[in-house]
Amino acid sequence: MDDTSRPVRVMLVDDDRMARTAFMMMLAGDGSMTVCAQSANGREALAMLQEAKTLPDVILMDVRMPVMDGIEATARITHLFPAVKVLILTTYDQDDYAFDGLARGASGFLLKDVTIEQLRAAIHSVVEGDAVLTPRVTRAVVERSVRRIGGDADVPELRNRLARLSPREHEIVSLIAEGLSNSEIAGRLTIETSSVRKDVSRILSKLALRDRTQIAVMWYKAGLDVTTPR
Repeated sequence: MDDTSRPVRVMLVDDDRMARTAFMMMLAGDGSMTVCAQSANGREALAMLQEAKTLPDVILMDVRMPVMDGIEATARITHLFPAVKVLILTTYDQDDYAFDGLARGASGFLLKDVTIEQLRAAIHSVVEGDAVLTPRVTRAVVERSVRRIGGDADVPELRNRLARLSPREHEIVSLIAEGLSNSEIAGRLTIETSSVRKDVSRILSKLALRDRTQIAVMWYKAGLDVTTPR
């Protein structure tokens, strides 16, 4: 099976065995993905990755775990294995943890009450290069956490960097911050998805950022609203 047709490899990291079982069952009926590994904490997950002959494509990472929590594990994994995408599993009362995960390199976050369809779509999205920034929680998570870490001093510098973008690029950044995927942005702007991908790549280069999650974080740290004009 070539790399374009093989199932997406998913690793589950959660100290709750029942939670891991539930997520495994949610993925079991989808032939396009397979659970390749499971672990009960971040340190164990890191050790498994270091010994693995084949890395997972996506890790579903719980936040609160013994030995090593999901935030520290995410930071180490995304540094040592940049090709591996991490999705943080969170609940409403863990919003701050979700932001910390994004800041440490996660490709997005999912609420633990995610539906089967949402879970599968999210996994495919991060494999294809999208971030998973659920619109109904993204703004609250990022804005509240930016206030918590006190980002006001950086606002002028961040706005200057964003001012280097063209009007179209600026609009795309605002839509990324709103939580839209590439295909949703394409629909909103009535352009091809491939054009959005090219624009996002160019934006990342101009802003010297790693991924679209960092784009959203920069937008909110700059104190901008999704409707803020250029």
